[in-house]
Formats: sequence, structure tokens, C-alpha cells
Amino acid sequence: MSSVSDSTGTTSSSSRSRGATSSSGSKGEKQSAYDARHLQVLEGLEAVRKRPGMYIGSTDSRGLMHCLWEILDNSVDEALGGYGESIEVILHKDASVEVRDTGRGVPVDTEPRTGLTGVEVVYTKLHAGGKFGGGSYAASGGLHGVGASVVNALSARLEVEVDRKGVTYAMSFQRGVPGVFADGPDGPSADAPFTAADGPAELRKVGKVKRGVSGTRVRYWADPQIFIKGSHFSSEELIRRARQTAFLVPGLGITISDRRPERSPEQEEERSFRYDGGISEFVEYLAQDQKITDVVRLQGSGDYTETIPVLDSKGHMVSKEVDRTAEVDIALRWGSDFDTTLRSFVNIVATPKGGTHTTGFEQALLRTLRKQVENQARRVKFNAKNEKIEKEDTLAGLTAVVTVRLEEPQFEGQTKEVLGTPAVRQIVSKVVEQKLTEFLTTTKKGEKEQAGLVVDKVVSEMRARIAARMHKEVSRRKNALESSTMPTKLADCRSTDVERSELFIVEGDSALGTAKNARNSEFQALLPIRGKILNVQKASITDMLKNAECAAIIQVLGAGSGRTFDLEAARYGKIIMMSDADVDGAHIRTLLLTLFHRYMRPMLEAGRIFAAVPPLHRVEIIHGGSKKNELVYTYSENELNRLLKSLDKRGKRYKEPIQRYKGLGEMDDDQLADTTMDPRHRTLRRVRIEDAEAAASMFDLLMGSDVAPRKQFIIEGAEELDRERIDA
Repeated sequence: MSSVSDSTGTTSSSSRSRGATSSSGSKGEKQSAYDARHLQVLEGLEAVRKRPGMYIGSTDSRGLMHCLWEILDNSVDEALGGYGESIEVILHKDASVEVRDTGRGVPVDTEPRTGLTGVEVVYTKLHAGGKFGGGSYAASGGLHGVGASVVNALSARLEVEVDRKGVTYAMSFQRGVPGVFADGPDGPSADAPFTAADGPAELRKVGKVKRGVSGTRVRYWADPQIFIKGSHFSSEELIRRARQTAFLVPGLGITISDRRPERSPEQEEERSFRYDGGISEFVEYLAQDQKITDVVRLQGSGDYTETIPVLDSKGHMVSKEVDRTAEVDIALRWGSDFDTTLRSFVNIVATPKGGTHTTGFEQALLRTLRKQVENQARRVKFNAKNEKIEKEDTLAGLTAVVTVRLEEPQFEGQTKEVLGTPAVRQIVSKVVEQKLTEFLTTTKKGEKEQAGLVVDKVVSEMRARIAARMHKEVSRRKNALESSTMPTKLADCRSTDVERSELFIVEGDSALGTAKNARNSEFQALLPIRGKILNVQKASITDMLKNAECAAIIQVLGAGSGRTFDLEAARYGKIIMMSDADVDGAHIRTLLLTLFHRYMRPMLEAGRIFAAVPPLHRVEIIHGGSKKNELVYTYSENELNRLLKSLDKRGKRYKEPIQRYKGLGEMDDDQLADTTMDPRHRTLRRVRIEDAEAAASMFDLLMGSDVAPRKQFIIEGAEELDRERIDA
């Protein structure tokens, strides 16, 4: 509780109660009053400038981009309604941004209730616009009528130009106030002298255009008084949003021009996007794995009724029941991977946190696939008593874009991240169940085969999930009484410190004997594999789990596989692949990396996968007298040649022939320890994924079942091949 000291030195506690006043009994006590004169009423756009975070989320770069989305979405809404086929976004040198469209243009006539032009209403009045059920927009991204006016309020300067009826109209604003700027010879600037309009602003006629030409151009300078220092427009995010929007509105061309001086040289100044295939192309773009099905399109609509407040003829707000239609358009395809990519949109607004439309989609997907698996139980050997399909089984390997279009959708907040319209869930669910059932029960030859593969994959994912859970439960680090559950060929270490422990995956049983003697059994474990493991890029999850070598690696690591992989549960801090320094050894490393990349990717991302580097040669340098001969190891032909030249130059002798190691088994215990296993002397290559998408694409190219692209890759790289390095 705060206290206030008066001039006599006595103190009195201030009241915490709203509206309470201190008693007037003692001298020097200060009164604390709370009455109507203390209330503030923020007029017009003052509220936006006072609490910008309420409208745009934040005042950093994220909020700056949100302002751009508000202006861009207004242009996209025009295209969504069938007006205009192109949009251009320009990032100017002076930190301003401009959005141009070829839509109908903001209305320029006078709005009767306010007496203001349509341009001034849209850019200065909160909750004003053409998206409140007036018939101007059947579906739009803007709903609340605050987007353009909020951007205007948070801009040091905003310029609007409208082409309508053969005339170009213009209006200027400073921090939401209409008026006129006195620009100098260098062109428009946010710092130019400004004269505010006295009363309704004049809509200036600044040019003429051909009849039939229409559109809107908005250019604004973000207010440095609002946005924190360092806020900037992200060209990468803008390009991503433009590409996404072009997918969602087929036939719409969007061009991004970045003219800022700080743009890096490798960035293109102009990028254009246009996709006539719509969300089907979007799914193909998002999907990175080998496809099981072609893109399947699920389309339909449903009607619903909702009660909304509307203005009557007298301007009073009354409740009214209106009939709505929700249009559903979903594109999906299943692939061989286990990752799920699900993007959802309402009109053209992304809903990253989902909502009623994604809930309806997932519920119908699960319900429909459960039914189809039960109908094909004999074919897929499904036991309904002991097995149950879960949502994660149906989503594994799925890439989907879920879009719905409806009038006045209900979002949770101005940032529109979650759809809240309740009726949409049932409509989406009904469309998905009906259309997906048609696909899964089709009798068309090609589609019937794909439908069967989907059911097989769902059942396979279910069994993989169950098997992975069982692996995870039994493969935690065991005590002495439980060690028998681990593979018998595992030579485990004694330490239980995960950060320190290492698992060597050794090629062949012959090298295992030497490695056992060469290792430090305190923290180094050994797991031998026989020959080349299964190529998991081509195989199904079920086949992978049936493979003894793959299953042993997953069980020993103890963290599960696929979507159930838990990095925290891994039993070893390092996984080290130790194979021969020849072509077969390189192939084995590639197969192991394919297994880790596809089913234990977090290990790669965490940098916990290594490749041991065994030597290729051993050179014994002869010293005269009683001095012991020196052993030097080299790891490549070039390194060996450099060493021999150096020895010849210095007059040093060495034993011939020089020993070349064909495999790990040719080394004795001390040699293997010194060169490959002892942390004090060894060399390890850490395997990392800097670009996951590029890595996935390369694994699919080199290890996948599609032969033609791999053949082309080999032909193109043949000229760079050093034939002397071929181990024939």
C-alpha cells in the first residue's frame, strides 16, 4: 500500500477502493477522488494509436507486416470477388510500401449518413467498409472494417489514389488526419509540411484514365512513433505470402518489387506469381515426399442460418436471421513419408491455429478411414478387437490444403488465426466424408489402386505406431536384471551418462572383435550390422520394422521412430557410423543416413550423428640406430603422396610396400583405437542438415524408387568423375 507524506511529517495511506475518498477529519490528508471528469473518451483513431497492439498484435516487424497484410488483403478481396487480375506490391527506397490493384476502386461518392466520401470513410472510420453483408463481397478476408483505417492511424503518411469512371482521385492523410502535403522536388515524403483539412476532406482529381480502367493504389510510411526501432519489412515473408495467395486465388497475378537499397545482391528485385491450378498446385508445391496418391480434390457446400446484428432503416441495431452458404474446397494427397503438412484458410486468410473447419476435416478423415479399414479388414488383416486407427495414423504422410469460403466468418481476434463459426465444422465434415468415401470406394482402375494404397498406409502407420511404442517401452536403458531384452550382439557400455556415451555402429562381425578390444567400455558401446541394411527410402514402415538390422538400431537407440521419436529418450549422446574406407563402406553409411533421416531426423538436426574416419594407409618411417620406427597414417591418396614426397625430400626411408587398409578388420586393436576410436586422436565427421527440404529431395533422388531422375543425375555428373578413384 502506497503512502503519502504531508508537510507536517505525518503519513496517511491512500485508499485502494475505486471512488473512495479520504475522511476530512485530520488536517493535511489529501483527498482522492474518482468521478466522471476523470474518464477519457478516445475519439476516432486515437484508440488505435493509444493501443496499437490490440489491432495489429505488436509494434515490431510482425506488426509492421500485419499492416501490409491488411492493405494487401483488401486488394485480394477484390480479386476473390472476380474484380481485377493483378496486384503489385512495391517496397520503395524511402521505407514506404505501395500496394496497387486493378479492382473496382474504393467508392468516391458521398456516404449519406456521414456526409464524407467513401475514401475518407474507409480510411478514417473504424468498423466501416463493404464487408458487413451489404452484398459487395460474397467472401472476403477483411471482416471488421478496421484494417485500412488502422494502417492509416499508424502511418506517418498515407496516400490513396483511386481510378474510377475515367478519373484518378487522390487523398492524403497524416496519422489518420486528412489534408494536403506540400511535397518538394524530390517527391513525396513523410516529413513534408502538412495542412490538415478543415471539415470533410477534399477528394482531389489528379488525372484521367481510360473508361473501364479501375483500381486502387495505397502507399504509406509506417510511423516511427509507433513502431520500434529496427522494425522492417521482410521480403522473404512477403514472397511467401504472395505465393500462398496466388495459389488460393487461381488466375491472380501478384508481383513483388523490392527497391530498397539494403536488399542483398543475391535477392531478386522482382518476383511474380500466378497459378491457374489453385490449391492442387499448392499441395504439389508443399509435398516433398514420394507420392502414394495423386492430388485428390474434395469440393462441396452447405447452408446454415445464423443470427447477426444489422442496421435497420433508422440506423438502429437489430437482430436478424440470415441464410449463409459455406463453400468447401480441399486438396490432399498422401505420400510415403510420415510428416503431416496441413494448411487451412478461410477465404484468403490463413488460420495457422486451425478452427472449426480443420476440426471438421480431421474428424471426418478419421471416421471415414476407420470405416474403410473395417470394410477391408480381411484384405489388410485388421483385427478390430486389438487394433484401432487413431487420428495420427490417418494424418501420417498427408499434405492437405483446407479452404472454406463464407460471408462474415467469425474469427477469434483481429489477427484472425482461429475460425470460430460453429456451423462450418459440420459442413466441412459432411463434404469430406461424402467425397472421400467416393474416392476410397471408386471402381476406376488408377484411383482404385491409389485408394487401396491409402488404406494400406493407414494400417501400416497404426502398426508402426504400436510397434514404436513397444520398442520405446522396452528399450530404455536397462539394469543388470533387464539387459536380456536388448539385442544379444550389442556390446553395451557401463556408463549411464547419455551426454558422454557413444554408440558405434560397426560394419561386419569381423571388425567387431577388434573394436571390442580397441574401445573404452566405460562409455563406448558397439552394435555390429551385417552387410548393407534395407534401403528405407523405398521400403514401407512395416518392412523397415521387420528388417532385423533396422529394428535393432531403433531398439538400441531407445527413442522410438518416425513421428513418435523422442530425442530426450535417446540412450546415447553420439551415434558413430564406423565402416570401411571403400565404396561399400560409403554405401553402408548412406543407407544408415537414410534410416536416420527418415525415421530419426531429430538426431541429425541435433548434430548427434557422426561418421568415423578410418585411415587408408599406414606408412612406417625407418629411423636408424636404436630409435623406434615411426608409424604415420594417411586418409587419402593425396595425403599419402604429399607425405612420401616430403620423406623423399628429407632423405627419410620407409618400409615398402606401404600398407593399404581394405577394411577395419585389417587393423589390430591398438591401431584401431589410436586412429578411429580414441577421442584424443580420432577424427569424426559430424553430419548435419542445414536445409531439411533440400536434404529430403536429395535422399529421394539418390535412394528413392524413381530411377529416371537418378540416371539423369549420374549422367550429368559423369564428367566430374575421377576414374582413378573407382575401386574396381
